[in-house]
Amino acid sequence: MEEARVSEAQLLRWSEALAGIARTGLGFTENLYERERFEEVLAVAADIRHAAGVELDRVAEPEELVAEWMKSVGKGVPGYVTPKVAVGAVVGDDQGRILLVQRADSGIWLYPTGWADVGYSASEVAVKEVREETGVACEVVRLIAVLDGLRLGFTRVPLYSLVFHCRAVGGDLAAHPLETSDVGWFAEEDLPQPLAGYSQWGELAFAAIRGEPMEVRYDEPRTPPWREGERA
Repeated sequence: MEEARVSEAQLLRWSEALAGIARTGLGFTENLYERERFEEVLAVAADIRHAAGVELDRVAEPEELVAEWMKSVGKGVPGYVTPKVAVGAVVGDDQGRILLVQRADSGIWLYPTGWADVGYSASEVAVKEVREETGVACEVVRLIAVLDGLRLGFTRVPLYSLVFHCRAVGGDLAAHPLETSDVGWFAEEDLPQPLAGYSQWGELAFAAIRGEPMEVRYDEPRTPPWREGERA
């Protein structure tokens, strides 16, 4: 019987989950014995990540990973480790085209997206990111997706991505001088390359732009959550 292979994405998700549990535990406990156990769990998480061959922020060795994780340990509620939140905007125009940006750091094309900012609602972040990255003014139509980046394998940072469908209402194309190297409107049959994760969001994005009825897409629960392909 052939053994099932564990993917790098699975190892990364398990590692981040264990590291999150350990850092949260360290943030809430004052018991020396418990702290030692949580530090051991953190070391195991670092070994798993190292075995997966994944580097984060140029930190590769297990000892360096543990040191980086320990820097983020807080006290009480501030120390509770949660996924970061990213906000994306699928913006369409009256010709059915999608607004895409080319990331300056990687050269990859994607819809405008960025980290959530304190003091802004998620929809306000979507509008702000579009304006900053592309020069286009937009209005939010609806939320179309809530996605787990680690589970889907499109990020190495634990995050939830909130994706909004937006409609362009003005402005002129202008790439952000630091974040984007190019911006443009693209038809479904004429998309630029390389394009990040299109198989995961492309069909949904253009369905939203065409105004088709749809439910908000999300990652269905699995039982247990650590096994691939099993749903509740």
